Amino acid sequence: MFPWHKIDTVLLDMDGTLLDLHFDNHFWLSLVPQQLSQQRQISVTQAQQLVEQSYQKVEGTLDWYCIDYWQEKLGLDILTLHYSLAERIQMRQDSMPFLNALKTAGKQRILMTNAHPKSLALKLEHTELAHGLDATFSSHETGYPKEHPNFWEHAIRQFSLNPSRCLFVDDNEHILEASKKAGIGYQLGISNPDSQKPHKDFVDFPAIHDYQMLHQDLLDA
Repeated sequence: MFPWHKIDTVLLDMDGTLLDLHFDNHFWLSLVPQQLSQQRQISVTQAQQLVEQSYQKVEGTLDWYCIDYWQEKLGLDILTLHYSLAERIQMRQDSMPFLNALKTAGKQRILMTNAHPKSLALKLEHTELAHGLDATFSSHETGYPKEHPNFWEHAIRQFSLNPSRCLFVDDNEHILEASKKAGIGYQLGISNPDSQKPHKDFVDFPAIHDYQMLHQDLLDA
């Protein structure tokens, strides 16, 4: 699928790409509305409408991914709620074998996530993900989400990357497009980010549902 001899570094999204997105979907679409419903004495349906409207207003911006922003906006202790569900945080079953295969093949593995540093720390604490990475990088360190070209300028400079020799893996096609515009050489989509939901269709980029599909070509390169 890829000319692995031309790829030095694999840049990897976290939620939905290495971790099962079911945790985040359940947290933001179910638990947060339930908590807001109790706090404000409104129906769960009303709370769901309220949070969805709030989400839509900042989607694609750094605020959308910011725990501190949502704690202030909704008046909920978002971080404590995260910890209350920590046992639900799960890696994709195919992630660690793939990360280990990348190491065996001599590829650098860098996490590129929009997750807030507090959320990133929680997820690294409750999974073995850190053992499969050479570095981690949150967009909150740059002031720009991965959707923005300035994020990629920061990331390329931070790690002294040759962008044309990088592969970026993400479950969001808009972010894959942003990486391509920034000069990242190769893109790959993940079609099954949430284990409890149907597969997604990708239009402009190749996509897989199991990293095992890459192993043979990677190890033969």
